[in-house]
Amino acid sequence: MSAISKLRDFFKFLGSVKGDLSNITAPPYFLAPHSVTEIGTCWVERPSLFAAPALEPDAELRALLVLKWILASLKRQLYIDGGLGQGIKKPLNAFLGEIFRAEWSDGKATANLVAEQVSHHPPITAVYMWDDEHGIRGEGYARVEMTFSGSVDIRQTGHAMLHIDRYDEDHLIFLPSCKVSGFMSGALFPELSGTYHIVSSSGFVSEIVFSGTSLLGTGQRNAVKATLYRRNDPSKAPLYVIAGCWSDRLTIFKGSTTKGEVVEVWDPARPENGASEARVEPLESQDCWESRKAWQGVIAALRRGDFGDTVTEKSKVEKAQRLMRAAEKEEGTTWQPLLFAPLSGPYEVFERLGSAVGWRLQADKTKGVWKVDRGEVKTLRRPFRPGLTPLGRETTETAKG
Repeated sequence: MSAISKLRDFFKFLGSVKGDLSNITAPPYFLAPHSVTEIGTCWVERPSLFAAPALEPDAELRALLVLKWILASLKRQLYIDGGLGQGIKKPLNAFLGEIFRAEWSDGKATANLVAEQVSHHPPITAVYMWDDEHGIRGEGYARVEMTFSGSVDIRQTGHAMLHIDRYDEDHLIFLPSCKVSGFMSGALFPELSGTYHIVSSSGFVSEIVFSGTSLLGTGQRNAVKATLYRRNDPSKAPLYVIAGCWSDRLTIFKGSTTKGEVVEVWDPARPENGASEARVEPLESQDCWESRKAWQGVIAALRRGDFGDTVTEKSKVEKAQRLMRAAEKEEGTTWQPLLFAPLSGPYEVFERLGSAVGWRLQADKTKGVWKVDRGEVKTLRRPFRPGLTPLGRETTETAKG
């Protein structure tokens, strides 16, 4: 199929959809061969970068390292199955109960991540990441809403929280919303705009301002400028500035301007800054609720460019999931996630940190504040849900699969 035909069909698809696109199936040639549950891997695929704040004794520099880590993760988070000049694709809509887990190692640090789809209507994904050796862990959750108004607008409601054991320190982290543009060229690309914050319990705040090119073509695509300042400083005098392109190079300056001392130039193209490969169990060893096992037919079809089989394989899972939801409604039962649960009571850490920048919880939009049960993560064993598969109740035939 030609790029023009794909573009025409995609516009036709967008024009036929009203409201939230998050649970709508895009044409198969716009799909990435992995699920929404894998998006959080951008945070841990560079294990040393993830662990770095835990190894820094100075609180100011720890806050700077957290900021650097988050900015460095954005390219892989937003350029889904693509890159600069290549366009991006839409990940597969995760089904309720879907789990992804993996490990990354670069010889200096090892990081782990587990994600679970805790809600389907609305779609909410919860993530937990950790490095036990260095005593650092993070968790977060997001409700993703997608609408179309000339561009695809992707809004994330939720947050992430990073904790460093050695210093009993927390960092409240934003989840960016973005626009997907480039429909006229057929090569879709993400754009970030607006101001976000990272707030540290040690007394530092990072303010991140995203910008891009204007309608007249001025400005720089994917531009970012971030400043780190003390929370109790009413003037917000920058201690450090990070500027550049969040999908390319970032320069860290000491002081209040981009003319100060250059501390570091972070370039993702350098070999030492490359991402590590995710280590996952072989498909034959995975549980049927694990993402790559459950979607293996779809992933294989996408990779060989067989869009007919893609639709067929996707439909098997989607139809079975609709039947499961209907059965639950009829039986009066409620789905229970395995690894995450809504927090009961106030979330004091969030309230304390969020108040620094006027950040308020929106738990009413995310079915609560989702917190990981670390004990359940450590004891999770196959089969995850005995007798039940994403395709329905287990039979002799499904058990063989």
